[in-house]
Amino acid sequence: MDSKNVLSIWLVVGVSLLFNGVLILGSGIYEWIYPPVEKVVLFQYHAGVWWGGLLTVVGAAYCWHFAPSRQRARNAAADAAMRKA
Repeated sequence: MDSKNVLSIWLVVGVSLLFNGVLILGSGIYEWIYPPVEKVVLFQYHAGVWWGGLLTVVGAAYCWHFAPSRQRARNAAADAAMRKA
């Protein structure tokens, strides 16, 4: 198997974090706009918004860093350095 054509597992983790973060963030924003009748303890801190936002940012960073196009560029730079040496 050629290691240049393999997707990083961290890209899959990033996509999962991004997807779940968007869902949690959307749910938190919805709860903020339409608060439930019976609120949980510490509802005023809107943990869903904070947690969803954090997951979204971390997931987007992972997706950007481990994108296949960036991996190809890193591999090309490493190959060029190997040929020079």
